Amino acid sequence: MNKSLTKTELSGVSRLNFHHLLYFWAVAREGHLTRAAERLHVSASALSAQIRQLETQLGEPLFVREGRSLRLTETGRLVLSYAEDIFSLGEELIASVRGRGTGGLQRLRIGSVGTLSRNFQENWVRPLLQDAEVSLSLESGHLEALLPRLQRHQLDVVLANQSVAGDAEHPWRCRLLARQPVCLVGPPGAWAERRFRFPEDLDGADLVLPGPRSTLRSRFDALCEAVGARISVRAEADDMAMLRLLARDSGVLALLPEVVVQDELEAGRLEVLCPVPGIEERFYAVTVPRRHHPAALKRLMDAEPVPA
Repeated sequence: MNKSLTKTELSGVSRLNFHHLLYFWAVAREGHLTRAAERLHVSASALSAQIRQLETQLGEPLFVREGRSLRLTETGRLVLSYAEDIFSLGEELIASVRGRGTGGLQRLRIGSVGTLSRNFQENWVRPLLQDAEVSLSLESGHLEALLPRLQRHQLDVVLANQSVAGDAEHPWRCRLLARQPVCLVGPPGAWAERRFRFPEDLDGADLVLPGPRSTLRSRFDALCEAVGARISVRAEADDMAMLRLLARDSGVLALLPEVVVQDELEAGRLEVLCPVPGIEERFYAVTVPRRHHPAALKRLMDAEPVPA
């Protein structure tokens, strides 16, 4: 049923100049009038005039000048919180309409950390792969570059292998999707005569390892030091896809989550020698609050935990 707006409601909406509010929002985020003017491609004087009009309309000052910078007043902080909600909702509206596509086709935009296992990503989206009404867009990059795009509603979800803490300015919602022990894998038959003994058989071994910036690597190095195992690094890689190839073709032991080499394990090209105690890989889905999350994303988030 349609509900007509009252004169009071119409008057309140018409009095609020969203153009002025946008200019205020830009200055508040920059903290500097000149920089905001440059980003908006207007003169500083024109921008200042727009802000003054908004202050006149609200009847309260929004900024206090401190040297060359501007500091928000208490009223300014209140107005900024509303402006953040208003413009975030506007970006969400545009993203939601564009995400519907044509002919009812729903588009789901997924970003993933570049070091995340491709096998895990495929396992996670598998329920949608045969759905003709869903169009998937998958891209990878650094977490620091993906999260701002998530906040601007240019992505619907970001997959990561580390937890992300949110705050008032960055309201990330981080959900644990799966966890998996990290294992030592190797060519089949290499330990046919007896079981691999950990950590005794680790001493003196050649290994393929995650890159030195990896959390898995730092934990494994600490473990080796604790048990006195001297290892030789045959190869190392940050990218899990490359680590998979190195594990498959090097002929030596490799440290990685089992999901990375699931196909090689099923085909018998590699075998799990042992899980490494105290080390596991975790997989997270990061989202932001939205009024309407894509139905396809809800299907994935509500599904049973991903086998990892």
